[in-house]
Amino acid sequence: MNTKLLLIEDDADFGFMLQHYLQLSGYEVDWMQSPAEFSLYENTLPYDLLIIDVMLPIKSGFTLAQEIKERFPEFPFIFLTAKEQKIDKLTGLKIGADDYITKPCDPEELVLRIQNILKRNKKKEFTISITLGSYQFFPQRLILSHPLEQFKLTEREAKLLLFLSKRSGSLVTREEILQEVWGNSDFFNGRSMDVFITRLRKYLKHDISLQITSSRGVGFTISF
Repeated sequence: MNTKLLLIEDDADFGFMLQHYLQLSGYEVDWMQSPAEFSLYENTLPYDLLIIDVMLPIKSGFTLAQEIKERFPEFPFIFLTAKEQKIDKLTGLKIGADDYITKPCDPEELVLRIQNILKRNKKKEFTISITLGSYQFFPQRLILSHPLEQFKLTEREAKLLLFLSKRSGSLVTREEILQEVWGNSDFFNGRSMDVFITRLRKYLKHDISLQITSSRGVGFTISF
């Protein structure tokens, strides 16, 4: 699986150039121009590292980084900024940045710094907690926790629950689930999926507002 980066940079020309260079260096790179777009990732963060410009519209990169650290305390990120004052660099490092690079930067140097950070963080487990009603779901740890009971999930159970929770309130088709979780939508995998859905419903029994409903022959919806 390729290393995936998220670049948050409002300068269109610089952002396009940097995204292109990082892609040429072998990374998958998503690029956002506004911190408002980051609200798409309230529960999960499908990246290996973030690159955040300090001077962003709506809210500063410092503010955005603080919000990210509250939800994902160990997640690595780099500040990228034109601000060269010592106080700004100290502010960024106090927030918890793994690096602070001033613009204009040498893209090759940025790649080397990214590589060093990823090496340091390679063995870390970024604990992501997803709130599902009165449950807390830790997909990387394969744990579904409720005040009355805790469940240790299989990898496939966790992957299925994570996929459904990302689409909460929306109908997810059987085909989508099978391709994402099983990798194949044949008849036997379809029967296996039905068994796994039944298991998840049993795990979620402690919260009656948390439901996995089925549309017969079409798919499933998780709601809470």
